[in-house]
Amino acid sequence: MAATAHRSNPAAEPRLGLRERKKIKTRMAIRTATYRLVEEQGYDATTIEQIADAAEVSPSTVFRYFPTKEDIVVTDEYDPLLEEELRARPEGEPLVESLRHVVHRAVERSASGEYGTPAEMRLRSRLMVEVPAVRARTIESMASTGLTLCQVVADRTGRDPSDLEVRVYCMSVVAALTEASRYWTEHGQRGHMGDYVQRALDVLEHGLEPRNSKSP
Repeated sequence: MAATAHRSNPAAEPRLGLRERKKIKTRMAIRTATYRLVEEQGYDATTIEQIADAAEVSPSTVFRYFPTKEDIVVTDEYDPLLEEELRARPEGEPLVESLRHVVHRAVERSASGEYGTPAEMRLRSRLMVEVPAVRARTIESMASTGLTLCQVVADRTGRDPSDLEVRVYCMSVVAALTEASRYWTEHGQRGHMGDYVQRALDVLEHGLEPRNSKSP
């Protein structure tokens, strides 16, 4: 893992090319149209044709960016950012601290509206819990995230990404993040999502401790 400082200054980050910016704009337009239609008429009633019309693109364009309707909800730009920012953390930093930093940054970017409005992100979380097809696709997507994490963790620890210990650790992280999001949604999305994520990472770091009878 490269021993480089975290890039906290957006101005220092390379600018995306015109083609990539247009792709992101199109993806965001499709997502925004989807969330609006789903909010108005429900997930099952929303069709690809309606989404394409609302986003002012063709149905084939929708399918080119998202193979299924579920992918519109599930797919995001987090995996490349997760890998990039984990690799940019200081070499001697404990792995769980690197994860805390990177995941916290991802949550903050999401909350700030970088990948959609807060209302859209809350709807996305609800769909991942409430709609079976979206929930199933989420599990597949998180498995892919786990494989990405395995490679980063393996490079950092000098292990093979297929080692059982690497796979167990990384899939545990993925499961922790998934359950934090699910728990937040099931409890009315009260409070800050990042707080639930930190609680989940606490369990990975310290194990499951007996609850203090005086704790809320």
